[in-house]
Amino acid sequence: MRLVLRALAAGAIAAVTISHAAAQDAAGFYKGKTVTIIAGSASGGGVDIYARLLGRHFPKHIPGNPSIVVQNMPGAGSLAAARHMYSLAPKDGTAMAVVLSTALFDPLMSGADLSSYDPRKFVFLGNANVDTSVCITRKDAAVQSYADLYDKELVVGGTGPGSALVDYPVMEKHILGVKLKLIAGYKGSNEVSLAIQRNEVQGICGLLWSSAKQQYPDVMKPESQVKVLVQQDTKSLPALKAAGVPLIMDFAKTDRQKQAMEIFLQQGSISRPFFLPPGAPADRVAVLRKAFMDVVNDSELRAEAEKASLDVMPQTGEEVQALVNKLYAAPPDLIADLRKGASAP
Repeated sequence: MRLVLRALAAGAIAAVTISHAAAQDAAGFYKGKTVTIIAGSASGGGVDIYARLLGRHFPKHIPGNPSIVVQNMPGAGSLAAARHMYSLAPKDGTAMAVVLSTALFDPLMSGADLSSYDPRKFVFLGNANVDTSVCITRKDAAVQSYADLYDKELVVGGTGPGSALVDYPVMEKHILGVKLKLIAGYKGSNEVSLAIQRNEVQGICGLLWSSAKQQYPDVMKPESQVKVLVQQDTKSLPALKAAGVPLIMDFAKTDRQKQAMEIFLQQGSISRPFFLPPGAPADRVAVLRKAFMDVVNDSELRAEAEKASLDVMPQTGEEVQALVNKLYAAPPDLIADLRKGASAP
């Protein structure tokens, strides 16, 4: 027992020593440098908002206190930014990204070749918020409940292929058989929101709740012109449950539908993933993972987030990495069902 305790103590000391040494090396590396955060969305979108929120507070938590700049790289539902990080971004720890989770699961849903783009190889620093997607409609739309979608059509706006605003309505139409008509091609969720105001479309599905609260500040008030139709998740948010907003899983009628929806919806829990390119140095990964958890728990960041009605419910990099790997290991027959849905018109 004494030998075991001595071994454990020695291991703990070694870990602290390594961590201290890594921090010292990182301080030397990062001092005077600039770290770029690639935001896989247009300016003003949810991904951009979280990139800039963390970017304002990151420097004091990274040894050497580097400068932070945020660079927007919209396109293909964050897939353009993710592919840039995979193949072109510097791998020395001076480039990180935050993207829509759908960009991480594009090969899984589309069946694309993993040899040219394998999101499992990204080095995840953490997830800034565990969020829930929602479907929002105009209050004067013919569809007043999610159950109505089995008999009435709802026209919803979306962005590009591979984005949640496209994948969610397409997948629900395929798996659940609801009548969602998608008008895609909008630049971002802000532009879809404007289209809803102009009555070009009647709703939006696959929008993260954190973004919904930013774009529709009065959404939960009686005077609001829009309403939350459904929570697109496997579990309810307390505030939405209290308001009587149903859960989409309640509309799955067969075990097969439930299993397929559970796999598809799990990606939504990784709503604001921050990561490095494949091959980032291990010592800098350790330092940046610690810095990420320090920054999301920073009291000044939390106060700023609360003032802006932004939720911060973080996950560690290891937790995100494990969930990504788990989803890519899902049963092939269910993945085949989802791929049929992703390719459906």
